[in-house]
Amino acid sequence: MIESLRLVDFRCFEEASLSLDAAGRIFVGENAQGKTSLLEAVCLLLRLQSPRARQTKQLIREGAEGFGISGEAWGRTLQVRGDRKGLALKSDGEEVSSRRDYLAESGLVVWMGNEDLDLVRGGGESRRRFLDFIATQIDAGYRNHWVRYRKALSARNRYLKSYSAGEGVVTAYTRLLIEHGSEMIRLRKELCERLVPCAAENQKVISGEREELAMSYVDRSKGDLEAHFAEVEDSETRRGVTLAGPHRDDVKLMIANRSAKDFGSEGQQRTVALALKLAQGEVLRELGNREPLYLIDDIFGELDPKRRNALMELLPGSAQKLITTTNLEWWKQEGMGLSVAEVKAGAVE
Repeated sequence: MIESLRLVDFRCFEEASLSLDAAGRIFVGENAQGKTSLLEAVCLLLRLQSPRARQTKQLIREGAEGFGISGEAWGRTLQVRGDRKGLALKSDGEEVSSRRDYLAESGLVVWMGNEDLDLVRGGGESRRRFLDFIATQIDAGYRNHWVRYRKALSARNRYLKSYSAGEGVVTAYTRLLIEHGSEMIRLRKELCERLVPCAAENQKVISGEREELAMSYVDRSKGDLEAHFAEVEDSETRRGVTLAGPHRDDVKLMIANRSAKDFGSEGQQRTVALALKLAQGEVLRELGNREPLYLIDDIFGELDPKRRNALMELLPGSAQKLITTTNLEWWKQEGMGLSVAEVKAGAVE
């Protein structure tokens, strides 16, 4: 669990310091007051990833040069400082140069938000990111493949666009993509197999119906990444972009043998998203050997009572939960045993 959190010049917070109970806390306030930023800060402190920002500079409070996040979590004092050059890390007061070392002892995180509907409605990027976020938390080898693949992909695309370095350089990056991409595909498939029974059972409980949820990994290389690169070589040369690899794969979600994206109602799609995120927590607990922290961003007010009640029953009672909401009507009705703090204009009261 995370016991305390301190922010300096992070998003809209000039400075904030708060303690957290083992059960968690509810943060209530109007929109654009900083509630989600608190959850984002926890995610960044524990996993060095933001679910909302792609660049570190987006996290810095306007007018500041950098930000700081620190906290007591799982018996360690963690600290992340960020500026336009990147992140600097400390654990128990000692600088940590390796992200892998920092993350090895950190907590596991499940993020739940209204944007989770993109898991069902959106393109393949959302579903790939969902798998990658799980895999990088429980498998250091996967994170290594994922980091190296992304760097090689970026470099290869640059050379494809200009071809200034000649075919040999592109071929060298192709070999890297095949090496690391093949492992990513293998591990993603294994992860999907683990998620399927959990997600299918959650779907039935939340919907209250016998809705059969199926999930399968769509490997566009059909098991032979090297052959796929050879197949698309001419097209890549013409278009100047990499057309093969796990960055173009997808996850197929089906309800009663029909596409959840194309044929699912809004209620069914919301249920699928919840079922997947709850399955994420179960898999993290099983493979990570510890209870993940649940960061739940303003979803309870958007759910109908049936789905809300089912979700609350499925959330593990032993897990710490940090929840944001614009109102407490749902909480008063259902009860949850959490303390409440108000967030207003970048301050926690």
